[in-house]
Amino acid sequence: MSTSGERHAADHAPSHPAESASPTSAVEVREGLRAAGYLPAAETALVCHLALALGKPILVEGPAGVGKTELANALARMTARELIRLQCYEGLDEAKALYEWNYRKQLLRIQAEREPGWREVEGDIFTEEYLLARPLLRAIASEQPVVLLIDEIDKTDQEFEAMLLELLSDFQISIPELGRVAARTTPLVLLTSNNSRELTEALKRRCLYLWLDYPSPEHELAIIRMHTPDLDEQIARRLVEIVALVRTLDVKKPPSIAESIDWARTLLLLGASAIDRDVLTSTLSVIVKHRADLAVVGERLGLSGARPGDDDGRQAA
Repeated sequence: MSTSGERHAADHAPSHPAESASPTSAVEVREGLRAAGYLPAAETALVCHLALALGKPILVEGPAGVGKTELANALARMTARELIRLQCYEGLDEAKALYEWNYRKQLLRIQAEREPGWREVEGDIFTEEYLLARPLLRAIASEQPVVLLIDEIDKTDQEFEAMLLELLSDFQISIPELGRVAARTTPLVLLTSNNSRELTEALKRRCLYLWLDYPSPEHELAIIRMHTPDLDEQIARRLVEIVALVRTLDVKKPPSIAESIDWARTLLLLGASAIDRDVLTSTLSVIVKHRADLAVVGERLGLSGARPGDDDGRQAA
């Protein structure tokens, strides 16, 4: 951990030989993400390439379940970097996100002296030895480049956003007792938001922007094929059609891409030969997770009153 200010140390731009191995084009990023199990759109690959090349954070916004968090996981796999995740929530503060002092250890150090003078003890207890690093500090203090995921930033408040600005612009953190803690390497930072509130212009200004929406039917079909290559083509297409239909309905929680994949795996595991009335009735809860939504979707698909075992074998609408 390099610091400056009252306690000077190395003061140079973040760099690391491992970063030179990053993909050199959007095409390479797209292929790398595909190899890591993530099928990106062209715009997603381009933004990720620019983030790696320019050392800029990415703000990824979009509805829940479109692959924002998984993009960070895939980038970590693609670049062989450690993923450090900060899960945001209401009331998140510096002590949980940045750092806090190990007060018990500091107290033991003070008690170790019979008659300690504050000047002597202060120089001992406010050092890195007594510092508890949280995700943000761990990311910039890492000797190897990492992927830092700040997940669901929209769940925090504007004060927390303001605390992030120094890290996002200069990859450094100021600790009053130690001074400036500068990154040894440049982390690849992704901030995700479900767009539940408007983020500040100051935060947006420091980031590249990427909007992820639900994929087109053809794109989602390609994702299903990637994860369940043995699933029958007609079943996969029918699955994508039904999922797209459910997303247009007035439901509390539209199916995510991950749930589409789970449904495809379920159908493959069950050996389904078609998504008929029985199969749809018995497996619909894989993609619909609220009781009220089950009623809405069931009515739209003509499943009202249906039970597994009905032998009419009719194809769902």
